[in-house]
Amino acid sequence: MLRKEKELARKRRKRRVSAKVRGTPERPRLCVFKSSRHIYAQVIDDSRGHTLAAASTLSSALRRGGGEPGKMEAARQVGALIAQKALAQQIRQVVFDRNGFLYHGRVRTLAEAAREKGLVF
Repeated sequence: MLRKEKELARKRRKRRVSAKVRGTPERPRLCVFKSSRHIYAQVIDDSRGHTLAAASTLSSALRRGGGEPGKMEAARQVGALIAQKALAQQIRQVVFDRNGFLYHGRVRTLAEAAREKGLVF
């Protein structure tokens, strides 16, 4: 029962945030999703409905490393990778969409890593 309530609370937060956050061609949306094992990030242009860049812990660029990194380190690597892919497409400014997740832990680590690599939000 507790898990269901937690999921419903996240969906309420997501609806509230999604009503205000929209990606445009000039400033696309950086959307984050996390599961218990993985974290995913996408840069989305909502006006066309296109994903411009994507990265996750399942990306081949992150899988090449030796051992399995911890969740926080994996989030940091995904943040750096999504920033690198966005900057390669001349996307410098984005709108951050935490997708209903609280801004701490892995979500915060991903956002800070993306900022360090040059994304502005």
